Amino acid sequence: MDAYSGFAEVYDMFMDNVPYLEWGQYLVSLLQEYRISQGLVLDLGCGTGKMTRLLAQAGYDMIGVDNSQEMLQVAREREGESTAILYLCQDMREFELYGTVRAVVCVCDSLNYILEEEGLLSVFLLVNNYLDPGGLFIFDMNTLYKYREILGEGTICENREEGSFIWENFYDEGEQVNQYDLTLFVREGESGDLYRKYEETHIQRGYGLRQVQELLEKAGMEFVAMYDAYTKEPVREESERVCFIARERGK
Repeated sequence: MDAYSGFAEVYDMFMDNVPYLEWGQYLVSLLQEYRISQGLVLDLGCGTGKMTRLLAQAGYDMIGVDNSQEMLQVAREREGESTAILYLCQDMREFELYGTVRAVVCVCDSLNYILEEEGLLSVFLLVNNYLDPGGLFIFDMNTLYKYREILGEGTICENREEGSFIWENFYDEGEQVNQYDLTLFVREGESGDLYRKYEETHIQRGYGLRQVQELLEKAGMEFVAMYDAYTKEPVREESERVCFIARERGK
């Protein structure tokens, strides 16, 4: 849960392949489909706040929760004057809010960082507790297929003018745990002669789709749907990421 603590300031540079704008539009369309067009929305595992800001620009009153103080500092620095977002540094397994919210979103496989089933259930219980009656929970997760077949035992490298990274991946099929060691070299100053080295180790766990559904129901939520992310297409055996939709049953 301490991932992203050492290179928060360069995180967005190496996440520019994530289509945040498209994902944000998708989330807004789902929220509106379930008649949530305004009100309080929680972005769980908000990181540097890119999605949080997009949803705020769409008219929602946003709260961002993340376990990294460094990431939240970047989020606060990048927040425009036109938005007023409440950022809270909390572990998503133990987060506390001042009241209920109309919806909770959690993107970029943040929930895969929860390595124990009990921890994932704790998150779901808290989400259910802080949702308005009938409130919506939308989140994505990486699939077992992605960890096993796409990432597996491999190394990914990329060299750019502003920096480079090396991603060394290891997957334990028995434990369904994926680890990747990330090394980044980021250019400093205008001369381009010096690069700062960052090292991070990230550990995620894959969960079966039925396992996730059962945990949602155990937490008291109604499982609504799941899609091949970020579409309305059904989940396939080769889906690498899945979007789940759940709803508070009514307190």
